[in-house]
Amino acid sequence: MLDRLTSDKYNRSILENQDKLYRIAFALAMFTVIYNIAEGLIATYLGFEDESLALFGFGTDSFIEVISGLGIAHMVLRIQKSPDSNRDRFERTALRVTGVAFYLLVVGLVVSSVYNIWTGHKPLTTFWGVVISTISILIMWILVWWKRKVGRQLNSKPILADANCTLVCVYMSIILLVSSGIYALFEIPYVDSLGTLGLAYFAFSEGKECFEKARSNHFHCCD
Repeated sequence: MLDRLTSDKYNRSILENQDKLYRIAFALAMFTVIYNIAEGLIATYLGFEDESLALFGFGTDSFIEVISGLGIAHMVLRIQKSPDSNRDRFERTALRVTGVAFYLLVVGLVVSSVYNIWTGHKPLTTFWGVVISTISILIMWILVWWKRKVGRQLNSKPILADANCTLVCVYMSIILLVSSGIYALFEIPYVDSLGTLGLAYFAFSEGKECFEKARSNHFHCCD
């Protein structure tokens, strides 16, 4: 009888810890959504004001990440109820919408970059690109670390895959930081446009992966 009570108490403790970890995972997903909304608003406004295509494109990407983030939040709730369940209709729709948005962004960034290079357009300043990208690298890296920690503790491939996808945001922030920093220091022509093409590359990769995930149940994001 004592062994049974001890076993029941141990099982309840495990379940309570899992519920706590899933709540943390959901909170991280919602923080990612809220942060990307704020980052998108600020980056697109300052990118437009400073005529920095890289910063504007970075902000637009943040809005697309909001759609993805909502899908991730929904996914966390789903796997909390049923860890072995497959993607549902909402998640697949969110993935397809996100994929289309990324492809449209790629077209816009590539066309705008080519036009800016052709006309010799240069941004007024890239100071805010340096500031925003630096903040983004710090915030996103903390999110990657935290999501990986929760994913390992839950032994959850979907949450670990989401952490790897968040790492792509770090790479994009680094591209913005490098291109904005180089222009701010040396005012090298076209570097803002080249940075924009770098962002377009990652946006294309993310769009492609969204459609691949929408067609399958594998969690292979950015492996």
